[in-house]
Amino acid sequence: VDAGGRDARNTRRSNGGNPETGPFYVEGAMPGDTLVIKFNRIRLNRDSAASGDRMAPDALDAGYIRDAKYDDKFSSEWKLDRENGFALLAKPSAHLKDFRVKLQPMLGCVAVAPPDKQTFRSGWLGSWGGNMDYNGLREGTTLYLPVYQAGALLFVGDGHAAQGDGELTGDALETSMDVEFTVNLISGQSTRGPRAENEEYIMAMGIAGSLPDALRQATTALARWLEKDYHLTPNESAIVLGTSMRYDIAEIVDPQVNIIAKVSKTVLAQLRE
Repeated sequence: VDAGGRDARNTRRSNGGNPETGPFYVEGAMPGDTLVIKFNRIRLNRDSAASGDRMAPDALDAGYIRDAKYDDKFSSEWKLDRENGFALLAKPSAHLKDFRVKLQPMLGCVAVAPPDKQTFRSGWLGSWGGNMDYNGLREGTTLYLPVYQAGALLFVGDGHAAQGDGELTGDALETSMDVEFTVNLISGQSTRGPRAENEEYIMAMGIAGSLPDALRQATTALARWLEKDYHLTPNESAIVLGTSMRYDIAEIVDPQVNIIAKVSKTVLAQLRE
């Protein structure tokens, strides 16, 4: 279902507010392990979506917020042309009649049960994953999450047909999805927070209450990844990351923000054992 609880037929199946599918109990998963989720298939299953049409105040200065005059009648309903791979507004305004967005289906929420006896609404995010809203979580991506509870208790949801960096309006192109994934375990080793990789990059996420803190977490996590798995020294990590690292701002509208530090596998292929 989509973030509003609607399925492939646009029929409401649950309450809104990012309903998740799960939990999936992973046999053998125990605290201290790492859950490995490979997204084999993330596909749109209907031809409509909805988005926000007002920018998050946290991303704007006070003068713009004061002066902006939003139109309450503006429509942010979308048509999804799955055959040709783009979205267009169902009732476009004059300036947006030719505006199209490339379809890039992704999952906004992937989570395991959090540590101890903590409970969070599905809009939250943290070391357990959650509402990360990273537009790099697409088909073919592998996500690594720490296991805090027996069975991991995996949840997925919040399908987006497309999303810009930061999820600026608080909603992407919200729609339902058909999702297939495979899970594996790295037993006895736990990542400190979400990590991901695809054919092109390895990616470490930093999730915190501010962008500077999230950036520090992401950079630190990526440096530790290089030093553990690629056996680099801190000096060597500094050279690699100082010349080749990239940042993505995934999420800025939730109580916690999410920044991704990433480095290309083409760069890493130059490293020697």
